[in-house]
Amino acid sequence: MTKLGLTGKALPGPPTASGRAWLFDAALWTVLAGAGAWEFRSALEPSAVRDLVVPFLVLAAAVPGSRRWPGAAVFAVNGLCALGLTDESDPANAYAVALGAMTYLLGARVRAGRAALVVLASCLFVDLAVCVVLGQGAIRWFYAVTMLPVALLVPWLVGRYQQARRALVSDGWRLARSLEEEQRFVAERARLRERTRIAADMHDSLGHVLSLIALRAGALELSPELSGRDRDDVAELRRTVSEAVDHLRETVTVLRDGPDADLEGSSVESVEELLDRARASGVAAELVREGDSPSLSPLVGHAVYRVVQESLTNATKHAPGSAVRVRIAHADGRTEVGVTNSAPSAVPSPGRTPGNRGLAGLRERVGALGGVLHAGPFERGFRVTAVMPDRVGAAPLGGAVPAAPGDGAESARRMRYARREVRLRFAVAFVAPAALAVTVLPSAGYLAYQLATCILRPADYAAIQVGQERAEFARLLPPRGYRYPSDAARAVPRPDGSVCTFYRSNGNLLDQVDLYRLCFSDGRLIAKDVIPGDPV
Repeated sequence: MTKLGLTGKALPGPPTASGRAWLFDAALWTVLAGAGAWEFRSALEPSAVRDLVVPFLVLAAAVPGSRRWPGAAVFAVNGLCALGLTDESDPANAYAVALGAMTYLLGARVRAGRAALVVLASCLFVDLAVCVVLGQGAIRWFYAVTMLPVALLVPWLVGRYQQARRALVSDGWRLARSLEEEQRFVAERARLRERTRIAADMHDSLGHVLSLIALRAGALELSPELSGRDRDDVAELRRTVSEAVDHLRETVTVLRDGPDADLEGSSVESVEELLDRARASGVAAELVREGDSPSLSPLVGHAVYRVVQESLTNATKHAPGSAVRVRIAHADGRTEVGVTNSAPSAVPSPGRTPGNRGLAGLRERVGALGGVLHAGPFERGFRVTAVMPDRVGAAPLGGAVPAAPGDGAESARRMRYARREVRLRFAVAFVAPAALAVTVLPSAGYLAYQLATCILRPADYAAIQVGQERAEFARLLPPRGYRYPSDAARAVPRPDGSVCTFYRSNGNLLDQVDLYRLCFSDGRLIAKDVIPGDPV
C-alpha cells in the first residue's frame, strides 16, 4: 500500500507502471479531458489556453503522477478549479469532476489519513483565498464553500472505504492462512507424538516376543540332545535375537527423546480401570461391551485404550458435567469403539482451549492399524467412533478420506464471512446516498436540460429585428422558451394582445442571467426586451 509523507508525496515502493496501469490512466485522462472539452464547447466566452490547453496539460501530468505523488496531483487539479473562480462568466467549470477523481485516488492509494487531510485543507484554503483576494460575489463563494469541499471530501472518504475494504480482505486472508498453517503444524506434531507412542507400543509387544524367543533359545542351547554344531547355531540365534531387542530399544529410545518420553509408552491399564478412575473423579461414565471379546493384537488393544482415554479427556475439558457412554463392540474380525458425551451441564472455563490435537493423533494411530476414525457433533454433544481390525495386517477398512485444506477449511470459511461483512457495510454506507441520487439526480438533470435548451445567444438576439415574421428567424431561436421567469420578470408590461416568450441569455446555472423577452402578435415580432439579472 502506498504511504503518504507530510509533503503529499507517496513513499517509494515497487514500480506500478504496468500496461494495465497505463491503460487505466489513459482512459481516465480521456474522460476528464472530455468533460473539459464539453465545458469549452458550451462556454459563452471560451479561452482555448485557459479552458483547454492548460487543463489538458495539468491532467496529463496529474493522472499518472497520482500513483507516486497523489497529494501533488490533487493540489494541481484543485488549481484548475481555483482558476475557474476567476472566470467572470462561469465559476463551475467541469474540472470539479477531475478534482473528485483525484481525491478518490488519494483516498484509495494512501494509508496516512492526517497528511491527506492536510492536502485537502490546503486546497480548500487556496480556493477561499482566491475568493477573498479577488473580492468575488456570493455565487462564487457558494461554489467555493459547497461544491469544492464536496469534491474534495466525499470522494476521498469513498476511496478510504475502498482501501479499508481491500485491507480487511487481504489482512484477514493472511491471518487465516497463518492460523491454518499453525493448525497444520500442531496436527503434525500430534501425529509425530502418536507415531512415537506407536513405536513404543511396538517395542513393548515385539520386544516381549523377541525376549521370549531369546529365552527359549537359551534353554534350548543347554539341551544335552543337541550336537555341537546345533548348539552353536542355537547360540548364534540367541545372540541375534538379543541384538535385535537391543537395536529395537535404542531406536525407540531415540524416537521417544523429549518431554513426551514418559507418556503412556507401556501402559497396561485396562479400559475398565480407566473408567473407574474417571468415576472416582466425578465423571458419569458408562461402559457397554457387545460381542465376544477376541484376542486383540497388543497394538489394537492399546489403540482402543487411547481412543477411550482421549475422548474422555476431551469430554471433561470441553463439556464439563456431561455424561459419557463408552461402547466397545466386536464382530466379524473388527472392533468398534464409540465414545459419546452429552451436552455439557457447566460452562467451559474461559480462555483459549486447544482442540483437535489428540484427535489428529488418534486418527494417525487408527489409520496406521488399518482402521478409520470419525469425530463430530452428535445430539447436542459429541461422538468419537473408531473401527479397527482385530489383528494388525488385516485388510484395511475404507471410508476415511483425510480432509485437505480447501473450500471447507477454516480460513476459507472466515474469508467468505469477511467478504459478506464488507458487502453488508458497503450496502449500508451507500444505499441511502444511492437512493437519494436516484431520486434527485433525474430531476436535477431534467431541470438542467430545460435550462440548457432555452438559451438565446446574444448575437442571435441582436440579429432579430422588430417587425419580422417569426418564420424568418425561427432557426435562431432555441427549441423551447424559458418556463421559470421570476414574478418581477412576468410583471414587466407588454404590448396589448401580444404573446411573450422568455429566453435565457447564457448557460450559467448558478448565477443571475439576463432574460430576453420576445413578444409576438399574429406571428410577427412586435417587441423585444432585455430583463436584467433574473435568478434561476
